[in-house]
Amino acid sequence: MSADLAREFHFTAQDFRLISKLIHQRAGISLAESKQELVYSRVARRLRATGIKSFAEYLDHLQRGDVTEWEEFINSLTTNLTSFFREAHHFQILTEHLRKLGKTRPIELWCSACSTGEEAYSLAMTAVDAFAGFDNPVRIVASDLDTRVLEIARAGRYSLESVARIPVQQIDKFFVRGKDEHAGYVQVRPELQKKIIFRQVNLLDRAWPIREKLDVIFCRNVMIYFDKATQLAILKKFAPLMRGDGLLFAGHSENFFHADAYFKLRGQTVYELSEKLKSAHR
Repeated sequence: MSADLAREFHFTAQDFRLISKLIHQRAGISLAESKQELVYSRVARRLRATGIKSFAEYLDHLQRGDVTEWEEFINSLTTNLTSFFREAHHFQILTEHLRKLGKTRPIELWCSACSTGEEAYSLAMTAVDAFAGFDNPVRIVASDLDTRVLEIARAGRYSLESVARIPVQQIDKFFVRGKDEHAGYVQVRPELQKKIIFRQVNLLDRAWPIREKLDVIFCRNVMIYFDKATQLAILKKFAPLMRGDGLLFAGHSENFFHADAYFKLRGQTVYELSEKLKSAHR
């Protein structure tokens, strides 16, 4: 039996190419040929939800400009794997950087692909510990393209399993344990939540809602979905937003050596501005 005969909807190579083109145009995501089954599975859910009977009809509907469905289409193809304190060494480096900056002025952080919020709250917890209190100079903007994960992030409610690797004393410090119908969940404490502003941001947009010079950008495990040209365009836009001693944190499998005019590797997938740009900031 062929793959298409086993499928609920007819799905052609042309459908896949058009989906690849559309998601690259709107979100910068590059889909390899090997992702065809994944794409079929995820977009087929949108056909069921809308009642549309074929990929060709769905893609035609999308291109006619249904704004709400565009959002659902993009959400369906974005990957949101995350966890608290993922790549723990980055938070040790962040702690040292924050303490070095001190309390003389506001410290601005941007979590640029925050998914369901675990990374943003990890940044906020790190800031509280670095300065021994919730009343600290760190301000965090956390953004994502996917509106559904942003709703989860803003709510700040997580399963006990998701916080299992956080020490018990830290859980009690930063979360409230759920009771009765909320048993098995924890809620982020309001004093931690207010350190973060959540916003929808598409990294492909011409302008981003970032108004202050940034001390830190976390952009981890998102560049792997972009081709090199798209990566370079984003990194080129990151550079002028940063302070001279700012740090850019990347994912463990990402490297930005093709952007050496803007960033140089400091170590452990942490980047700083190139010497030329640092000099321009002085």
